[in-house]
Amino acid sequence: MSSKRPPADASSGASDPIKLLAGGNPQIAKADGDEPVQRYIAAMPGWKSALGKKLDAIITGQVPQVKKAVRWNSPMYGIEGGGWAISFHVFTRYVKVTFFNGVALRPEPTGKGKDAKARWIDVHENDPLDEEQFARWVKQAAELPGWIP
Repeated sequence: MSSKRPPADASSGASDPIKLLAGGNPQIAKADGDEPVQRYIAAMPGWKSALGKKLDAIITGQVPQVKKAVRWNSPMYGIEGGGWAISFHVFTRYVKVTFFNGVALRPEPTGKGKDAKARWIDVHENDPLDEEQFARWVKQAAELPGWIP
């Protein structure tokens, strides 16, 4: 697996640039707070970084008290003591935005898999993000029990 070098502003604060894993997903060490999330977003390749900024802004706007962290090379958003509500992850052709208790959202996001409660949306480069619907989902997700690993 080869590593690609992200832009210089995507460094981890050290002299080493952030490695991009399979599909271009930034490799960021497990950490709490806004700073590692912003490093992840800055290292997202191409159009995905702008999407990451938009997702982060909507989540923060809807849930000002949101707790942020990077876990499993993905930004995580939740409520202190309430678990994780939302995350996103970079893949080669899209960004997967997961709602950990998405089965309870209305309307329910369409993506589903092995986890009976999780639902997600996949956002491709030319897909418009329905920002109003996403904001409604974020607001709902913040009021639900989250995922506690």
